[in-house]
Amino acid sequence: MKKDKEKGLDFEVDKLTNSIENIATGEVFDTEIVLLHETDRNQIVKEDWQFEWINELKDKSKAVYKLTTVNNDTIIQGLVSIEDKKDHIFMHLIESSKFNKGKGKVYLGVPANLVAYACKVSVENGYDGFVAFDAKTSLIKHYQVTLGATYFRGQRMFIDTKAAMKLIANYFKT
Repeated sequence: MKKDKEKGLDFEVDKLTNSIENIATGEVFDTEIVLLHETDRNQIVKEDWQFEWINELKDKSKAVYKLTTVNNDTIIQGLVSIEDKKDHIFMHLIESSKFNKGKGKVYLGVPANLVAYACKVSVENGYDGFVAFDAKTSLIKHYQVTLGATYFRGQRMFIDTKAAMKLIANYFKT
């Protein structure tokens, strides 16, 4: 019998930055996160992504956001798929672009920036920053330490108000 792959998010928070930071130069770039529309699908080259982002775009219960630098909105640094559950935000998928993964990555801070945005959406919707997600078992401790996430049960984790406000303050100037 073929063993199923464990489901759950498997992004690694490399560094909490106040934007995204070029690894080679240390230069910090201001970012923006905007809704990715079905008409933007040509910006997603399937070979550059692990997940099926086009399917996420088609699912009307979810919203897909792209992270870009302010000065170059055509190069996607990372993507996040979230759903409004009417009392919290649920993160379905989160992924850094191919060039922001592994030892040769260009920028630090992409995943945490996207998580902070999900927390911001939660606050804007009146959910006090609460964000839930399913984590790969091996990364539960990592998310507790880096994001301040709380383990719930199974693979489910959540970010509460205190942790959300810390992430939002780090990434978004109000």
